[in-house]
Amino acid sequence: MAGNKLALEGKISIISFLLGLGVVIIPLIRTFAGHLDWVFVYLTGVRGKIAIAVYIAVLNGFLLIIYKGPLYKVAVRACFLGFTFGCGLIISFSQSTWTHFGWYMCSMSFFHYSEYLVTAIINPRSLSLDSFLLNHSVEYTVAAVSSWVEFTIEKLSIPELKQLSWLSLVGLVMVLCGDFLRKSAMLTAGSNFNHIVQNEKAQSHVLVTDGVYAFFRHPSYVGWFYWSIGTQVMLCNPVCIAGYTMASWRFFRERIEEEELSLLHFFGEDYLEYKKKVGTGLPFISGIRINSS
Repeated sequence: MAGNKLALEGKISIISFLLGLGVVIIPLIRTFAGHLDWVFVYLTGVRGKIAIAVYIAVLNGFLLIIYKGPLYKVAVRACFLGFTFGCGLIISFSQSTWTHFGWYMCSMSFFHYSEYLVTAIINPRSLSLDSFLLNHSVEYTVAAVSSWVEFTIEKLSIPELKQLSWLSLVGLVMVLCGDFLRKSAMLTAGSNFNHIVQNEKAQSHVLVTDGVYAFFRHPSYVGWFYWSIGTQVMLCNPVCIAGYTMASWRFFRERIEEEELSLLHFFGEDYLEYKKKVGTGLPFISGIRINSS
């Protein structure tokens, strides 16, 4: 059953993501006779907006005809993320002052889509619409919107702040390394990984201490922590860099303490030994404290 679910929903998400990504064809059809800097002008013009709106409408109608119910919900989310990634690519390669925001769009859409796809690969039994993490929490949504607002305000009032290419490049490296570490952790943990902290031990649940887990006790959180901050470094958002750092640090401190209570309950002395040898990987977060007696 799990294999069938993976084959169906996983393939649907891939196809739908690629369909959304197909938005890059719209402006690129005419770039053979021009230059990439023309693409951004076209997209922001009336004809470009109409072309994109028609593309979205046709694509949504196609998905509605092909898929029904839960499958459509998977398809439309994957398609939206593919579309966002495609738009991000177009902006990234266009000669405009929005290049770094294009990097951000690609980073965000790929992160959320890959969360679903990797979950489909490693633990299809836990796969759901929540695996996209698009509705992670109200706080997560507020944080994302806040970063867009700050970027726009500062771009209009202090445009030179958004042209610090070296800083945006640092952010891009943080994003790439953070997401790579998180996905490596998910793939290493396999079916032991779950987006929700587990309070009951499954029969297949084992303590994973190899791979990236040999360096960090919570590599998926380490990756997510630096990925989230990296998105704001990429956008050169000073307010959100500070806000994301504090909010992410507090969230993961509480999350790790909650998770380690369950891990101690599941694995007892084995986890205590592992805890002594390997750190959490996050600054100034040691995890749950054990009173020695």
